[in-house]
Amino acid sequence: MSITIAPIDAADQATVDEAYRIGAVANDADLPDFPPFCRRRFEAAMRHPMPGNAPIWALARLDGVPAGYLALDLPQLDNTDNATADLVVHPAYRRRGVGRALHEHGVRLLRERGRKRVLGMAVSALPGGPERSAAGAAFAAATGAQPALVEVRRRLDTTWLDQEGLDALLTDARARAAGYRTLRWQGSTPEEHLADIAYLDGRLMTDAPLGDVEWEPERIDAERVRGTERALDARGRRRYHTAVRHEASGRLVAWTLLDVGASADWHAFQQITIVDPAHRGHRLGLLAKIENLRHLLGHEPAVRAIDTWNAAANSHMISINEQVGFRPVDGWTDWQLTL
Repeated sequence: MSITIAPIDAADQATVDEAYRIGAVANDADLPDFPPFCRRRFEAAMRHPMPGNAPIWALARLDGVPAGYLALDLPQLDNTDNATADLVVHPAYRRRGVGRALHEHGVRLLRERGRKRVLGMAVSALPGGPERSAAGAAFAAATGAQPALVEVRRRLDTTWLDQEGLDALLTDARARAAGYRTLRWQGSTPEEHLADIAYLDGRLMTDAPLGDVEWEPERIDAERVRGTERALDARGRRRYHTAVRHEASGRLVAWTLLDVGASADWHAFQQITIVDPAHRGHRLGLLAKIENLRHLLGHEPAVRAIDTWNAAANSHMISINEQVGFRPVDGWTDWQLTL
């Protein structure tokens, strides 16, 4: 049995296709309720990386057959001691040393580049939830990684929305949000809101619970927001935004984002929701989420499932999501390995 590992050249379509097929089969086997593995998103991650990120991809072959891949992201603008990893092995070739070989290859590459730690995620079952393989967590633990942050994925079934309940929540939120007004847009952020969105985006790693994850706040500016938008455009992500403006100052002080991918019009991800600390206590997060949900569904009526992740310790945001109708599906742990 022979395992070989070679870099993936983004210009080598045949090799990119081999890696994509591994990801597609693994996605269907490990997360059957997920949308189909999106080719456009996968290829754009190689060819149009997020701003300030240097990706490294490698393909493993077992006796000449494509068996697994490794995707490393190396931040360049901040967190330059860190990296993130996505290690995927084809279900037919697991427990044959492919994952271990890819791990050792990745550790070697990261040490050569001076990185001190790497983060990866593994899914797990929740009590009463759908079955999930424990292999990812077992593999992470076997490498010496430590569980650094426990998250939970929740899903909203939009075919069972309680519209009267949402109306009541909105009425209450608006009563508490005197002096604030919501704004909506699709796709790229209007120029006049760019500075405020950059500020809010940059608060995420400051305000969100990170557990034991060693990750410094990211320095987000207008240029980085635009670069992220271009990368998301390349991935085919259709984006819906609602922000809340503080009328007295004219500043955007809350913002939420939903997006739909190119591979499945029935599925969306609830992305960032953030409220400036100086403006909390006015139900702005709940207000923005409900209005943005209706903004999305008004343009994407086929969406019937929306997934979101929250740190298990983030009780405030979990409460908001559960009021809207999100319910737990499975657990996701951020594993951190010190190199």
